Amino acid sequence: MDLKSLIRDIPDFPKPGIVFRDITTLLSNSQALRYTIDSLAEKTLDLGVKPDIIVGMESRGFIFGPALAYHLDAGFVPVRKPGKLPAAVHKIEYELEYGTDKLEIHQDAIAPETRVLIIDDLIATGGTAKATAELLQQLGCELVAFGFVIELTELQGRSKLPDVPVITLVEY
Repeated sequence: MDLKSLIRDIPDFPKPGIVFRDITTLLSNSQALRYTIDSLAEKTLDLGVKPDIIVGMESRGFIFGPALAYHLDAGFVPVRKPGKLPAAVHKIEYELEYGTDKLEIHQDAIAPETRVLIIDDLIATGGTAKATAELLQQLGCELVAFGFVIELTELQGRSKLPDVPVITLVEY
């Protein structure tokens, strides 16, 4: 399936010079959504890794993460924007392609040495994924892979990530 044909380009969003890759058009297509989740699961299994937990970042990681976790018989843990989690958290501030942001995870969300796959819709500069990996280090987890629907290759975000497999379905 040609997923790229189902991803809409929105120029100058969220600021001038940025081309936003809008996945809402992919998500509304039931066959494309099923194909995306099935492909992420298949590529994960092809790596020979069996994650115990899928971690998804707010907000589009919440779309793919639980469905992938269900498919792989794993749990799901959200990484959220500040102030959204009710218990004690680990925090991190990181750089984005167009600014800075912060993420949090519950301190007791994942037991040490748990095998974790990080999932999100897109990797651009790698800041969000790298920050999430750093949060998982604070928990003592074993990061086994990253998964993304889209990779913006010219931004070289992959080069900022820890040395584990990176799964992508569409490259720009």
